[in-house]
Amino acid sequence: MIPKELFRKIRQIEIRTKGLVNNVFGGEYHSAFKGQGIEFSEVRPYQVGDDIRSIDWNVSARMGETYVKIFEEEREQTVMLAVDVSGSNNFGSHGKFKREIAAEICAIVAFSAIQNSDKVGLLLFSDQIELFVPPKKGKRHVLRLIRDLFAHERESQRTSIAMAAEHLIHVLRRHSVVLLISDFIDSGFEKPLRALARRHDVVAVHLQDPRERDLPDVGLVEFTDAETGRNLIVDTGSARVREAFAQNAQGREQQLADLFRRIQLDRVEIDTAEGYIDPLIEFFRRRNRSR
Repeated sequence: MIPKELFRKIRQIEIRTKGLVNNVFGGEYHSAFKGQGIEFSEVRPYQVGDDIRSIDWNVSARMGETYVKIFEEEREQTVMLAVDVSGSNNFGSHGKFKREIAAEICAIVAFSAIQNSDKVGLLLFSDQIELFVPPKKGKRHVLRLIRDLFAHERESQRTSIAMAAEHLIHVLRRHSVVLLISDFIDSGFEKPLRALARRHDVVAVHLQDPRERDLPDVGLVEFTDAETGRNLIVDTGSARVREAFAQNAQGREQQLADLFRRIQLDRVEIDTAEGYIDPLIEFFRRRNRSR
């Protein structure tokens, strides 16, 4: 039995994201994630301008006039939503946690996928596989995924993107679109992520909060690492401390950008303070232009 509050939240997400899909993302998704080939559709009489290589000589011989083969895009895709649910994603300084934003992004992509008759699956990971839901079609399936995104109680606080990538390599048998949604506060995952990207169309959705880049001047503050539980007292009143914090954050971002460039991954930057709609639209359009 789903608790009333959770049911209400899922319903709100469904209404909001389906509206976005119908009015904004549906067509963009279709163009950005094209099928993996073409399949035969029908034959029709030859028209001036048709490519002679498409002539069906067998049908033409039987019918006594020239016919050409018509092919359509093989549309069906498999979309895997791989979501980091480690402790650092239960953070947000502007009204929503990173994990909540990840769930809403997943809902938009999932509803876009089923609108295009694609299959959608879900992987929730920390430093272990928290939950794996095999790809399927249908609205009920998508609602189940959204419920899992909000209701799952993780077993570990830590992160292992490498482990998640290795798991996906083993379970995804056909070419898939993989949305890897994380704050990427982790290390040592380049090799398995590169291996995953060689087999699948991987998109890195990078979630960031402004407070992870800039410290406000509020004096002495005790911070707790969400993944290790370690406490640290920081003097945010010190300009030198704030500058070092900002430089360290910039260094991490640059290292991550360089890694994605080496692997040749598409990347979507989501700032929790600015929302995800514009970055997603820009990603879809940029991807369409590059195609």
